[in-house]
Amino acid sequence: MASPQRRGGRRQPGQYGVGSSATDPRWKGEAGRLGQGHLPSPAAPEDGLGIFAIVGHSCPLYPRLPGRDCSGRTLPSDDAVETAAEGRSPVGHQLGERSDGPACTPVQRVLLALTIPLEMLQVVKGRMMQAMNKGLSRQTHAQATVKMLPTYICSTPNGTENGNVLVVELCQSHVRILLATFLGDRNDSPQLTDKIFDMPGDITQGTGEALFDFIAQCVHQFLGAMSISKERLPLGFVFPFSCRQTRLDKAELISWSKGFSCSDVEGKDVVQLLQLAINKQELSHVEVVALLNDTVGTMMTCSMREIPCEVALIVDKGTNSCFMAEAQHVQTVEETNGQMCVNTEWGCFGDDGALNDILTPYDQHVDQESSNPGVKRFEKLVGSLYLGDIVRHALIALATEKVLFIGSDITALGTKGALRTQEVLEIINNEEGMTKARMTLEALGLRPSERDCCRVQQICRAVVSRSAALCGAGLAAILSLIRQSRGLERLLINVAVDGELYRAHGRFKEILQTVVGLLAPECLTRLLPSVDGTGRGAAMVTAVALRLADQRREVNQLLAPLRLTRADLERVQALMRQEMDLGLGKETNANASVRMLPTYVRGTPDGTERGEFLALDLGGTNFRVLVVRMAEKGIRMASQIYVIPANIMQGTGQALFDHIIDCIMDFQLKQDLMGQVLPLGFTFSFPCKQMGLDKAVLLTWTKGFSASDCVGKDVVQLLREAAQRKQHLALKVVAVVNDTVGTMMSCGYDDPKCEIGLIVGTGTNACYMEEMQNVGTVEGEQGRMCINMEWGAFGDNGCLDHLFTEFDRMVDEKTINPGKQRFEKLISGMYLGEIVRHILLALVEKQILFHDKACPTLQNKDIFKTKFLSTIEIDGLALKKVRAILWDLELQANFEDSVLVREVCQTVSLRAAQLCAAGLAAVVEKMRENRGLGQLAVTVGVDGTLYKMHPSFSQHLQQTLQDLAPNCAVTFLQSEDGSGKGAALVAAVAVRGDES
Repeated sequence: MASPQRRGGRRQPGQYGVGSSATDPRWKGEAGRLGQGHLPSPAAPEDGLGIFAIVGHSCPLYPRLPGRDCSGRTLPSDDAVETAAEGRSPVGHQLGERSDGPACTPVQRVLLALTIPLEMLQVVKGRMMQAMNKGLSRQTHAQATVKMLPTYICSTPNGTENGNVLVVELCQSHVRILLATFLGDRNDSPQLTDKIFDMPGDITQGTGEALFDFIAQCVHQFLGAMSISKERLPLGFVFPFSCRQTRLDKAELISWSKGFSCSDVEGKDVVQLLQLAINKQELSHVEVVALLNDTVGTMMTCSMREIPCEVALIVDKGTNSCFMAEAQHVQTVEETNGQMCVNTEWGCFGDDGALNDILTPYDQHVDQESSNPGVKRFEKLVGSLYLGDIVRHALIALATEKVLFIGSDITALGTKGALRTQEVLEIINNEEGMTKARMTLEALGLRPSERDCCRVQQICRAVVSRSAALCGAGLAAILSLIRQSRGLERLLINVAVDGELYRAHGRFKEILQTVVGLLAPECLTRLLPSVDGTGRGAAMVTAVALRLADQRREVNQLLAPLRLTRADLERVQALMRQEMDLGLGKETNANASVRMLPTYVRGTPDGTERGEFLALDLGGTNFRVLVVRMAEKGIRMASQIYVIPANIMQGTGQALFDHIIDCIMDFQLKQDLMGQVLPLGFTFSFPCKQMGLDKAVLLTWTKGFSASDCVGKDVVQLLREAAQRKQHLALKVVAVVNDTVGTMMSCGYDDPKCEIGLIVGTGTNACYMEEMQNVGTVEGEQGRMCINMEWGAFGDNGCLDHLFTEFDRMVDEKTINPGKQRFEKLISGMYLGEIVRHILLALVEKQILFHDKACPTLQNKDIFKTKFLSTIEIDGLALKKVRAILWDLELQANFEDSVLVREVCQTVSLRAAQLCAAGLAAVVEKMRENRGLGQLAVTVGVDGTLYKMHPSFSQHLQQTLQDLAPNCAVTFLQSEDGSGKGAALVAAVAVRGDES
């Protein structure tokens, strides 16, 4: 016959699996016991059903056959009860054995009704998770029973908190005032001084004004006895009632409970009520800065650890829990960064009927006797306020069936509260429980037999065990929700626990932890008993709030110069327009920072372009040759990439252009185009002065090129001369363009309204169709011409100096062209990562970021890539992934650090998008005015990795543009293969113009 230990007490190695987290040295104690696949010790045989009843059998709630559960296993008999009373093992009737036992007795039915099988606990866990998700959702929150109330507590202590904090703790029969002194020395224990003030009995049933006046008088009396300066004294208010909180210092009471019913408080801000009462006591230096309930206080008390405490559980007269949730999942608040502590208010779980299939008749009687029938069903199964009455009703049922207390007058059992939970806890004690049972029952006028006492003890154990098991299912639901929301395979977490049941009954903890281990095996959990959780925790919440407020002021001050106002952006728009006009003027062009270069592109595609065209796209060590076929049904392209060897890049110009012609001939041969003379568009992405559509003088090489005898020469002519040398006489170069113009032309083929090109990638530039009459640098008055703005240099004349921050100046000084391309250095991908890096260094220096952690890699130029901004700012990206990015850079970030880094990235990228929009607003408004229109509808062809890859750049750009140019309806069209296809289209439009 198997022993109870082998059947229910231990699981076999590997049965539930052990993650790598179990080997964490910080978890030696728990990992040694739980991480190796062991459960806590099983109940002793005299426990009757005990823990075996909770985790060991698979029968439904009620038996189907007399004497058997649904697996055919025999239930304990009255003989087993008797032998248990005598300390003997009930051989032959242990749970899990098959035998032909007696019919199910009334006692067995009661015990079985109070027993929840593991399968049902799994169901309860699932329902709890559904209820919590419903409470978190904006759409379903109003109907949710588990309200998941945001507390606006977004951080746990880090040990740097300092200063004096006052705490007011409102309890059931008294008010506790506490003064905590934090030294900022990473010590877990602040210096505490407190005093308890007994509350007059009528206060809890009187007016709200009387209650808060009494609290304020206690504060006044407490401070009067303390020698403390009258400098600002922050106060944390522990208010253990359900509130609708909209800020850390603003909370409306939803409803009273725990015997309170003060008038004129429900629906009002209790923080304001307390502050008004304090002000009446002439304590103007005392400021209420935080409100919390006792559950949150419990969690905060246990938080100064290497592994933060992120969950709290209270099992007292009532029950509740809270945990640090990912803020993005708390949809009832606008905050989306970091974490936020959520007060579950899980006592109301089941008010919608979710627990109906585990409720017993005894639970129903207790509920009907309560002051709030049908409400807080979960709490009434778990809280110590109700357990004694559940036992009492079970005893009444058995006494009525003449199973217990035969010959006794059971009238006393009919009185609510006749059997207190404290007595229940003393009865289940193995050593003295039988004696306590007899004393308690006799005090009620009963004459219990030995068997009666044993049965009462079993029922008490079943009720308390059920409470622990249900708490375990609820806690498992929270842990699984945290693990899933953070995308973790395994969760390593501390849970703070407090309350009468947890403290008074060791078996409660054991069952709780066993159930959590079975229902959430992926979560390695350490239960931490809270010490003075409510008061000290409230002090910590308040101290953390002060630390974060001070930190927020410093961060805001640091980032303020990068946060542009509407007036700032309108000024940039006006300056851009001013510089555009200067650049277009024949006399003023030389002094303009925006050069407004003519491209000699006189029209955009209209869809009538037909034929085959070649395109050459040269902008780096690789270049492409393309054939673009334009027909009525659209465009088809074929292309090939060719490599330019380093020795040719840095050799002679003749060798470079000979190599290019060789590649063109190779491509034409492969495409069977050697016998044809095709117009060619040439995208040449190096600084040039364009003298005509097919003439561009190279100003300087970049990107590693240094071929001789090219600078100052027409690159189209160099290409033609190379073709002659190679006797490739079929080459017909008709246009040379840059990538911005190519982008506009490429998109213009798909949308005839596309008259603007925009590049926002490694660099930035724009072009647009300007009226020829405004282009003073080119002869002619009729029609339009595409102007290459070269707006990256906007501000090089000092007109944007007021926008440049210290971080921008530091970035500029380390570039290869200090003082040049100033606008580009505020916007483009080559520089944004560096701006962020310098801001992070400033935050480290102020000890706001990566506190007390070395971060030497942050000193390395270009270590923080702009692509990191794009990844970090992805909407919905869990902070765990942000931390992973930072850890890859050897930056040991916690969750607070990750939130702050994300904020810095968002600030820098938002400014870039807004400045880009301000520049574009000047362009579209000029086009609208040029054409004398009240409303302009225009399309922008756009390309560049920053625009395409950043998760919010395009959205911010478009929104800001709409704000700055409300009379312009601007559509953005992303370019596909703008450089190559666009060059061919420029050639096609040029040919179309020649033919017409």
